[in-house]
Amino acid sequence: MTTNIDDNPKAHPTGNAVKDPDQWTTGDQPMTGAQASYLQTLSEEAGEEFDPELSKADASKKIDALQHETGRGE
Repeated sequence: MTTNIDDNPKAHPTGNAVKDPDQWTTGDQPMTGAQASYLQTLSEEAGEEFDPELSKADASKKIDALQHETGRGE
């Protein structure tokens, strides 16, 4: 059996690193401490209320939106 190096995910370690949060198997779990900390900072900068009850996936999407709004993700 021949394996093409391009078929090996380790050949492109960051190629599969970006995944839609809606597809995360742990996306419905509570957000991580790091997400909460960063999201709180971004929320304050954007003048928005911080929601500590967001899931991992929802927190990720909110972080992306607030990064765009505040210019931090540029």
